[in-house]
Parts: sequence; C-alpha cells; structure tokens
Amino acid sequence: MLDHAAIRAILPQRYPLLLVDRVLELRPGVSIRTTKAITATEPCYADLPDEAGSSCYDYPLSLLVESLGQSAALLWLEGQPPESGDDKVLMFVGARDYRFTGSARPGDVLRHEVQLESVLADTAFASGETWVGDRLIASVTTLIATRRSVRLSGAAAPVTSTDAAA
Repeated sequence: MLDHAAIRAILPQRYPLLLVDRVLELRPGVSIRTTKAITATEPCYADLPDEAGSSCYDYPLSLLVESLGQSAALLWLEGQPPESGDDKVLMFVGARDYRFTGSARPGDVLRHEVQLESVLADTAFASGETWVGDRLIASVTTLIATRRSVRLSGAAAPVTSTDAAA
C-alpha cells in the first residue's frame, strides 16, 4: 500500500535507522501491517568475527522495538500533512508489557501488525505483534509516542545549510 518513498516522506528516520521497508495493509486510524527484511549487511552485524556463533546473529531487541514503533508512527501520522512551520519532533515515550518470544536473523522478514488504540492531543497509544512467517516473536500491550515542539522538548533544532555556513 505504501512504498519506501512514501514511508520516507512520513518518517524522519534515515539509514541506518529507517527500519520499515513496506506497508502491506493500512486501515487509517485503525491498523497497519508492515515488513522489514533483515540482511547480513546491516550495521549491527558489521563487527561480528567470522567465527561468531549463530545466536550472535539474532537481530537486536532494541531494533525490533524501534521497527515496530516506526510502524505505529506510520499508522498514526499517515495522511496528516505537516503544519506550516511545524517544528514538532516525533518521540518514543515508552512501552508496557513488551514480550519477546523468539528471535529473527538475517534472511528473515519481520511482519509488524499494529493497532492504534487511541490518540490524545499529540500522544498516540498503540499495541502490536511482530511475526517471522507463522512465528510470533514479540508482542506489546501499549506503545506510547508523542510529538512535541523542538523548543519545548529540549531536543536540538535541526542544523540547516544556512546555520552550518554561519
């Protein structure tokens, strides 16, 4: 439903932390199914020695969480054009009851299935699961994300080319 160019237009993340490859299904404001292909050339595997055991290739749990979170953000933000002069930054707030029941390795394709539970002001609440084929490898009861003004969040303002030249 959304290709990689459309994903990049919505999410602020870029390589190597843009962790959603494709949107398979989108029901705006309700649910989303996305995929992320894991390859052996990902930066998380770059420093593994040749003799590393198979378990060393388990995809990092932090990246599983981030990939599912990006899927939730796509569901929340898709179809919301940025406001003129929008200085808001997307922030992951937290997760409740995140359970890991399996692992993924290079060659696997993650499939995230996310439901948007509610949106209050600039804060979204979602739940979801991550699958590899027919294996459930992770689930979360509540993901929380927010959008805050750069000025209010304490986040650094993006540097523009005119800032860099000054």
